[in-house]
Amino acid sequence: MHPLFPVIRRCSIVLALILGTMTIGVPSYAQSVGGVQLSAGSASDPGQLPDILKGVYFEQRLGKQIPLDSTFTDENGSPVVLRSYFEKKPVVLIMAYYRCPMLCSQVLRGAAATFKKLNFQIGDQFNVLTVSIDPQETPALAASTKLTYIKQYGDPSAAAGWHFLTGKKPQIDALADAVGFHYKYIPQLHQYAHAAGIMVLTPAGKVAQYFYGIEYPAQDLRLALVQGSHEQIGSVVDQILLYCCTYDPGTGRYHALVSRLLEIAGGATILLIGSGLLLLFRWDAKRKSHGTQAA
Repeated sequence: MHPLFPVIRRCSIVLALILGTMTIGVPSYAQSVGGVQLSAGSASDPGQLPDILKGVYFEQRLGKQIPLDSTFTDENGSPVVLRSYFEKKPVVLIMAYYRCPMLCSQVLRGAAATFKKLNFQIGDQFNVLTVSIDPQETPALAASTKLTYIKQYGDPSAAAGWHFLTGKKPQIDALADAVGFHYKYIPQLHQYAHAAGIMVLTPAGKVAQYFYGIEYPAQDLRLALVQGSHEQIGSVVDQILLYCCTYDPGTGRYHALVSRLLEIAGGATILLIGSGLLLLFRWDAKRKSHGTQAA
């Protein structure tokens, strides 16, 4: 047996293990909205929902442009144009309201927990916008809510990139309509019924991806930010994962593409075998050269 054969064999085994790890590591998670299962992209069967939740859902509007010229008020009480938060970085958009007794706080806690797990920093690689759907809420309330979640995130510098806005009903409704966030006010409860989730927007202000429920896999969100930035952020590994995975808007998840994994495996195998053969030829050439010199 040639002395390089065991080396080539070991390399092939390592390659197989790497590909297996990539396949197993593709993240997945279940979808739920406030404990009620909804299909991504359309409302659940209205007959299966309680009256209070009818008409409350996310509508998939991938590629839809949000109204960047709309004016809101930031947590400092200053008027701001949405455009000022875009153009350079992807943005995570959270539609909520600050006096929400339960669901909004769960969404915000879930988002903050996921942001902590990313290798990206809020304000550096991406921005976050939390926009109140309640036109009665004030900048002071937005500011106190911001303090809560910046503290939970654990990095005070994130305050420069995570903004909490309030606004008037026409502007709120225009933004909600653009991203397909359907909600409604319940007068008898003095509360809003709404779906749970977050959205990733491109630097141009277009809807890129949706994440439903109150927990968001960090790897999925990272890939969404890389893809939403048109691959201006992220690492080589992120680029490979994006090539090997595709976003399924029906589930809000990334799925491995077996064909692309096989392409990479095939290419790596050819490269490995080619390198091994080149080493063999060089080894044989050196051996023959030494044999000739000895003769």
